[in-house]
Amino acid sequence: MNLSILLRSAGLFIMLCVLAPSLLAQNKAAKIDALVSQYLANRQFNGAVLVAEKGQVIFKKGYGMANIEWGIANTPDTKFRLGSITKQFTAMLIMQLAEQGKLKIDGKITDYLPDYPKATGDKITIHHLLTHTSGVPSYTGFPKFFEEDSRDPYTPEAFTKKFASLPLEFEPGSKFAYNNSGYFLLGVIIEKVTGKPYAEVLKENILTPLKMTDTGYDLASPLLAKRAAGYEKRNGGYVNAPYLDMSIPYAAGSMYSTVENLYLWDQGLYGDKLLSAKSKAIMFTPFLSHYAYGWGVGKTNVGQLKDSLLVIEHGGGINGFNTVISRMPKDRQLIVLLNNTGSAPLDAIKMNIVNILYDQPVAPPKKPITDLLRQSVMSEPVAKTQQKFNAWRADKTYSVNENEINSLGYELMRDGKLTEALVIFDLNVEAFPASYNVYDSRGEAHMVAGNKSMAIQNYKKSVELNPQNANGFAKLKELGEIAGVPK
Repeated sequence: MNLSILLRSAGLFIMLCVLAPSLLAQNKAAKIDALVSQYLANRQFNGAVLVAEKGQVIFKKGYGMANIEWGIANTPDTKFRLGSITKQFTAMLIMQLAEQGKLKIDGKITDYLPDYPKATGDKITIHHLLTHTSGVPSYTGFPKFFEEDSRDPYTPEAFTKKFASLPLEFEPGSKFAYNNSGYFLLGVIIEKVTGKPYAEVLKENILTPLKMTDTGYDLASPLLAKRAAGYEKRNGGYVNAPYLDMSIPYAAGSMYSTVENLYLWDQGLYGDKLLSAKSKAIMFTPFLSHYAYGWGVGKTNVGQLKDSLLVIEHGGGINGFNTVISRMPKDRQLIVLLNNTGSAPLDAIKMNIVNILYDQPVAPPKKPITDLLRQSVMSEPVAKTQQKFNAWRADKTYSVNENEINSLGYELMRDGKLTEALVIFDLNVEAFPASYNVYDSRGEAHMVAGNKSMAIQNYKKSVELNPQNANGFAKLKELGEIAGVPK
């Protein structure tokens, strides 16, 4: 072959080898954009997305509005409240202190907080707090917590007294029960051990080393550029999310960040800048219910792929926001979804993006039924609403989501439409009979309506399905029952 032809062929081959991965990434990015745009059109997502493949960002974009009232769009550098994604940062700080010899993972609460009640504090270890196996009652599950406590500022020490003296719900280490009180206590321990505020330790030990300049502890008073407002769906539109004093979520949920900064966090977890490989192996080891230290760790099946995929991830939910960060370390894949209109189906969006990354079929986004259901229950006979609901459940193009239906029921209750709310709660029980929460909610509606026997019946079913449902037991006691047994 002529030498010049040979050289041209070699050059073309090299160019194709260089361009092919880029073209594949562009194709995946286009698919991700089309997918999320459909969720946006369905009013099921409003926020920002970042996707990385093999450690490199292939897609980042904002969707919808960061501030609806001012018409300000979301962008990749919009700052969102993270909710419980905060827990992985708290866990990292604990592991750093352990590596520095300043605390022990098997140390007891009372080793670091001597004023904590010894009856329980002598039993509970740092490990128990990290893995949601402490048995401490979670303050976000207290009856009327959001109505009576969530708007008031507290110091960490003062708020700890809200739950420190309560009896344990189970023996430490024996069960898993997701618990915000446990991670609140970890924040208090971090402050006690370091002698510094949690936010300062967070900045010094994680944010500054990783150059996460758009991440921090979210407070209402400081001016924060490009901070998204939080919204919730109401009456087919949006309302501003209820105020929450950020001293309450604290080390369990008070951080803000951007999708771009969470990419820096993801990349930082692969090196040893923050923590040694040995300590990271401990941090990512799952215990009960596949929960490690601030992360859920487990394997998932992806499309038709033969081998399951190891996924390390966590979600978050806080007034007006829900979030998820999902890491697939084998291929250094990352998906970050930050939403500021509450209750978006982030797990479904995430799994569709995973399918795109691994060239698997994508499930088309399903249309939510809540707006249709609201319209029907407000204007048509119950039998007609029931008929339509059954049709929507059978139609695979619609999404019948337990949490969305439940939220509609509470929305109608707040608007004084109690009869209509009960219809909605009945339909939710019919659709999700194995969920303790649908019975708990229907019990509350009957309680408000003065239907004592029906309220008791529903709360009994709720605690039967979930013996850890503190709210259910509290309501039964209020209704003249103790632990579901009449006095």
